Amino acid sequence: MSLQVAIALFPRFTALDGIGPYEVLQRIPEVDVTFVGHRRGEVRSENGFLGITADAEFEEIAHPDVLIFPGGVGTRPLVKDERVLHWVRTAHATTRFTTSVCTGSLVLGAAGLLDGLTATTHWAAYAELEAQGATPTAARVVEHLDQRIITAAGVSSGIDMALRLVELLFDDVAARACQLMIEYDPQPPFDSGSVAKAQAAADGDAVLQRVMAFAAHRQ
Repeated sequence: MSLQVAIALFPRFTALDGIGPYEVLQRIPEVDVTFVGHRRGEVRSENGFLGITADAEFEEIAHPDVLIFPGGVGTRPLVKDERVLHWVRTAHATTRFTTSVCTGSLVLGAAGLLDGLTATTHWAAYAELEAQGATPTAARVVEHLDQRIITAAGVSSGIDMALRLVELLFDDVAARACQLMIEYDPQPPFDSGSVAKAQAAADGDAVLQRVMAFAAHRQ
């Protein structure tokens, strides 16, 4: 019997937040992945450049085995979207794992799933996460296996989380096989993948200022 994975889509989502976990999990023959949203059809990413198709509405996949909620600037309205929050709560009641990437954790928090728990998100959204009842941490992936909740930090960390999910759902050999299939062997030409690393460089302030300038164009 296949495991059903539901990945949420919404206007102005961050593409890799959803596609990273998708690329890992869809490699497993026993896994079916469905992108879900407010309505069937195309949903555009945060800059509008990319469209992904939602093949089901939220209510059509009410009880997935795994829920993945991506982030993006579009999560901010969702923390008050009762349709989305109800779906998250309903799905979580029966999931094997409820997960988020980046600011998707804001939605889990707004649904009441992170009250009193440590959780992570993109480094620029720690204050927003705390406002949703969680205790922010800079860890790349935060697990609360007894509550069946896993949160991942910004964007690329969703790949790490998905590999961990494969290990939990299947075994470590399956996880390492998925890692090899996507040739996930990071060797970036720069070492600025965290705020601490970026600030440690001589031009760290310039890097952070450039981040803020780039981000301002996405609001």
